[in-house]
Parts: sequence; structure tokens; C-alpha cells
Amino acid sequence: MTLDDPAPAETGIADRFAFAKELAEAAGALALDFFQRRDALAVETKRHAQDLVSEADRSVETLIRERIAKAFPKDGILGEEFGLEPGSSGLTWVIDPIDGTSPFLNGMPNWCVSVGVSLSGEPVIGVIAAPCHRELYAAMRGGGATLNGTPIRVTDTLDLRSGVVGLGSNDRVPPSAVAGMIANILEIGGGFIRNGSGALMLAYVAAGRLVGYAEPSMNAWDCMAGHCLILEAGGKVLPFPGDALTIPARILAAAPDSFDELDRLSAVSVPLR
Repeated sequence: MTLDDPAPAETGIADRFAFAKELAEAAGALALDFFQRRDALAVETKRHAQDLVSEADRSVETLIRERIAKAFPKDGILGEEFGLEPGSSGLTWVIDPIDGTSPFLNGMPNWCVSVGVSLSGEPVIGVIAAPCHRELYAAMRGGGATLNGTPIRVTDTLDLRSGVVGLGSNDRVPPSAVAGMIANILEIGGGFIRNGSGALMLAYVAAGRLVGYAEPSMNAWDCMAGHCLILEAGGKVLPFPGDALTIPARILAAAPDSFDELDRLSAVSVPLR
């Protein structure tokens, strides 16, 4: 049984994978054009002053949605800016047009376009384009993971003490919980980074640049592509609840030897807001 001819719901995944790579590059090119003239963008706040959206986010998501709808009209689409449009194929595209809007708007290069495909909540395609770095991360279930066409693997030489962990947070997570995660990592002699794009940090886990990534509450559009990349690169992830893609969930991903320890260090007992 191959990915091109498995169960009926999976028929055409290879075609969608090829399409997803082209789509992410096209969306990345449009986003990069906006980035280069970001001072002229119209910007709005969502829940608070740090939660931003611009015309770039909406324009890039519109491009992605229109191309998916034309190529695969029976597929569902879940995106950050325009929500969920259910489909009938069993496959759902899970997209973030610009993950890292704050870095994007402030002129920093650590943002990306995230394009994932889910089958019953399980990641089967993951493509992340980082235009400022000229990087394209791509993975299909059973096909491995690549960076610009070269195979990548999670680290097998670094651990939580010798490597770096990515940590994420947002206004749904109490500051005390974030501080607890940071303290736990520092107490074992480890290091951490937060670059403003959870999707990009997940790609870095797949590429072996980060040992792991943890965030107490993350949206599916931020992590679906990254989960596929990490799984295909030999890593482990905490599965996103497949029956609730529109509800944020705890995210944990790491190289196999570090997964359980990062699970303990990043678990938060404080209820989410």
C-alpha cells in the first residue's frame, strides 16, 4: 500500500504535497513583497496590543484559500484569519499565512508561511516557507522531511543541557506558567529561545537546530505543518486533539531522547486563561 493508493480518504496526498510546496513558495513571495514595504501596511489589533493582524496576513491567506479551492474544491480549509471552511474529502488544509506577525511588522526575518494538511486530525503534509532565509521545509507522511530538498533529521547529538529549546507563550497562558517553564530549563543548565514564530521553531526542531519546542496553548494552524515535519524527521510530538482543530491545545515536540524530560519541565499546573 502506497501513499498514492491507500484508503480512499488518502488518495491524492502526493499530488497535494507537490501543490503545497508550490503554494507555500507563492504565498511566501507575496508575504515577502509586503514585508519589504511593511511601513505602508494597514495594521489592526485583535485581543490585545501584541496580537496584531495586517492586510498582508489577510491577502496571503486569501491567495492560499483561492488556490486550494480551485485545485481541491472538496477539501476543508482552516486558517488563522478566516476560520474553518469544512470539506467533504476528509482532508483539511491547516494554514497560517504569516506566523510571526509581530516580528514581520517590526522588520525582523523570523516569520514564515505554514501550510499543513490534516487527515482526521493527523498531519499528513507539512510545508513551511521562510522567505527571508530562502528556506523551504517540506514533509509528507511516509516520505521523510527536507530543507530545500536536502533530507533533515532531529538532533541525535544534543540534549536539553547541551542544546537549545524553543519556548512559546501568548495571552492565554499566565505569566507565572511561562516563568515556570523558563526556570525549569535554566535550572538544569539548559538554554531557550523564543523568536516570535512557533511554526518556524518547530521547523528548527525538525532540522536539528533546536532540541525541542514547548508551548502550553497553541493553535492548530501554528503547529500542523511543524508536526508533520518533526514526525518525518524522526522526532516525537504530543498529538493535537484530532476532533477539535479549532481549539488551542498544549504543544510539545522534541528529539526522542529528550521528549519525556521536556514534557516534565514544560508541564504547567496553572489553569490556562
